[in-house]
Amino acid sequence: MAMLIPLLLMIVLFYFLLIRPQQKRQKEVTSMQSGLSKGDKIITIGGLHGTVVAIEDGNIVLDCAGSELTFDRNAVRTVLAKADAVEEVVEVEETEVEETPTTDVDTEKK
Repeated sequence: MAMLIPLLLMIVLFYFLLIRPQQKRQKEVTSMQSGLSKGDKIITIGGLHGTVVAIEDGNIVLDCAGSELTFDRNAVRTVLAKADAVEEVVEVEETEVEETPTTDVDTEKK
């Protein structure tokens, strides 16, 4: 009986330190990949940056510098910006852009 207790403690420790965190990460990745929408800016596992143009059953179509590429939905590693957030950022950038006056270096020295 005394040998059984350390074995059970090691199994419980192994579960909480390795198995459970991996299951949580996998759930997050699955929900991120299933939550993709048109207009999202993403990075694939291979490091390709693009914008989601279309979503089919298990595939996504990315716009990468003017060319459209089809990838498996599971190839998405990171979502950089959701489509709604991208529209908000563009609106903010358009309102905050101001022209700065340019000065001629020669006239300042005189």
